[in-house]
Amino acid sequence: MRALSTSELLRVWEQGHGEPPYCRALLLLSAAYPEQSPDALAKISIGGRDARLLTLREWTFGPRLTGVTACPACSERLEIKMNVDDLRTTAHEATCEEFNLELDGYHVDFRLPSTVDLKEAYACENSESMRMAIIQRCILKSRRHDEDVATDQLPDSVVETVAMLMAEHDPQADLRLALTCPGCSHRWHALFDIVSFFWSEIQAWALRILREVHILASAYGWREADILAMSPLRRQSYLNMVGV
Repeated sequence: MRALSTSELLRVWEQGHGEPPYCRALLLLSAAYPEQSPDALAKISIGGRDARLLTLREWTFGPRLTGVTACPACSERLEIKMNVDDLRTTAHEATCEEFNLELDGYHVDFRLPSTVDLKEAYACENSESMRMAIIQRCILKSRRHDEDVATDQLPDSVVETVAMLMAEHDPQADLRLALTCPGCSHRWHALFDIVSFFWSEIQAWALRILREVHILASAYGWREADILAMSPLRRQSYLNMVGV
């Protein structure tokens, strides 16, 4: 994996405009892994994908992350400050191997969800139906007393246990932050989504960079490519000279 230049990151931002999150994640990884095909990258487990995006985010904007959320109990806004290392799980990156479950006479073979599964389930009406569609796609075979059982005929207890095991085998895919509201002391766990977080940062950064390009091109007549090729320090120095 390699870091992205200013022009490359802008290109990814432009390509991802209006696209769903799974597509934006794949665009970022494809740019950072030019030696791998998009199809191969799309088959990486969600946790493996997110671990790589965390590293790319660190290379792009540094190790510190700052976000804002609202308390679900009193709606007070909280500022969250973290380090990238705080968000990395200690488990090794999950592989594409198969796993199995024996429960209540059922034997289930399953794999971990990937970006391919997110893409196929994206059209679902709500998050719960999307979640169930992904789980069902990842169940490879299910039997009870040596007789095949259709995935949609499995008991809820078996399906939920499969989902729990998926999270255990790929913990980076379901990263939760333990938060406490300073106003009402309410405690809860919030899902951290590196794709949406990273993309919101890219969005703000891209608009700022384009504004800088506009100012410098208007002041000096320089080409966009030349301005983007400058270091941030040099670009800011020129902006200071034109009174920005």
